[in-house]
Amino acid sequence: MSMIAAFYGGKSILITGATGFLGKVLMEKLFRTSPDLKVIYILVRPKAGQTLQQRVFQILNSKLFEKVKEVCPNVHEKIRAIYADLSQNDFAISKEDMQELLSCTNIIFHCAATVRFDDTLRHAVQLNVTATRQLLLMASQMPKLEAFIHISTAYSNCNLKHIDEVIYPCPVEPKKIIDSLEWLDDAIIEEIAPKLIRDWPNIYTYTKALGEMVVQQESRNLNIAIIRPSIVGATWQEPFPGWVDNINGPNGLIIAAGKGFLRALKATPKAVADLIPVDTVVNLMLAVGWYTAVHRPKSTLVYHSTSGNLNPCNWHKMGVQVLATFEKIPLERAFRRPYANFTSNNFTSQYWNAVSHRAPAIIYDCYLRLTGRKPRMTKVMNQILRTASMLEYFINRSWEWSTYNTEMLMSELSPEDQRVFNFDVRQLNWLEYIENYVLGVKKYLLKEDMAGIPEAKQHLKRLRNIHYLFNTALFLIVWRLLIARSQMARNVWFFISFARGPGCSAVA
Repeated sequence: MSMIAAFYGGKSILITGATGFLGKVLMEKLFRTSPDLKVIYILVRPKAGQTLQQRVFQILNSKLFEKVKEVCPNVHEKIRAIYADLSQNDFAISKEDMQELLSCTNIIFHCAATVRFDDTLRHAVQLNVTATRQLLLMASQMPKLEAFIHISTAYSNCNLKHIDEVIYPCPVEPKKIIDSLEWLDDAIIEEIAPKLIRDWPNIYTYTKALGEMVVQQESRNLNIAIIRPSIVGATWQEPFPGWVDNINGPNGLIIAAGKGFLRALKATPKAVADLIPVDTVVNLMLAVGWYTAVHRPKSTLVYHSTSGNLNPCNWHKMGVQVLATFEKIPLERAFRRPYANFTSNNFTSQYWNAVSHRAPAIIYDCYLRLTGRKPRMTKVMNQILRTASMLEYFINRSWEWSTYNTEMLMSELSPEDQRVFNFDVRQLNWLEYIENYVLGVKKYLLKEDMAGIPEAKQHLKRLRNIHYLFNTALFLIVWRLLIARSQMARNVWFFISFARGPGCSAVA
């Protein structure tokens, strides 16, 4: 019998960010392993044209929840959607709903956050910092609360090379930033933002670090734990391999590379691709929730959910596997082909990379216009290059994360809990995982017919030929200009031409 599964039986659980990728997988696992839980409260903001109930119905009717319906047929009755807006004071929750949350909640999983790297400082602070403080204030008024689990990111302290499972201080106190944003106008905020974030690469990682400080400062007497996952990817095993539902992070690059739109990437080939399957993160979250509530550690423990220090995989290996899976060719053959092109960090390579991607996109759009179709490739390529640019910082570096607390927790679990709530990434086979990841992207994101591999290979071949043709033409134009302007280039050209003359065969 799983102690963790039994622990969540009869519990009332509040999840923020439940409509996001991580939140959905968390709900699925809870319902599947603890179908006798009392209720899951989810804070939801209605989308245009959809009520709260319609959003819940849409989530539960996805393939992700197929197994849940077998073990928990009344799952619809166990989700209580509450209108909330995390950008508003008190989250704009009604008085009646707030009273129910305060009096009934046993466990909180705080997953909500803005993950946009280019978000405004005001919006990111509101969702990642102020909302966290507001939720902690609510938690302090919950008499039945047993544990508060805050989901941060392994990159909250990416300005450091080695990162321990501790909360690091930020140069400026979160309270001072929150107070300042109340009276500063947007123009001044955007002007001072670069000075505030200093050596953090973006607003997201900086505000997640501030959020951790808020958790430490506002924890009062709560049982709190912080989990820092790295790059969260598709499911590894549960409820089935390869499930993914968004184009965030590496998913957009996988699509772009697999479709042939992205032929080169400015990255360090041997840098560690610290990817972590979403079901691994969820298993750790549930184990941490149990441990925090039952063992009540004296201080706030931080748990790293990362793969690089225990089972590393580099970006080159990942890139080759992605494209090999899209084209359905053996991995040995894929390694011999120019799939994953990694350019250096100098200005010339950046310029060449941008031109060699955008120009073929323009040519392809011209072809679409001539055939009476709407041009779209240039717009798509601009979005891809923008995403790649924002990820450059992370695909050109490697970090070292200590995992003492995570390994300690693993040792505390029974053999049954280690099986049911497995978060041991040392068991992960990267080649199998990436193959399932790519197939999941094709099936669940692109909605592709998995029988259409030959057509996909032809599409890749056409795009690759356009790319090579343009690069060849560009090289010849540049070389011709060099010959016209440089005596040395003319001498090299003369030498090459002479080597191809009649005497060449005699030498051979």
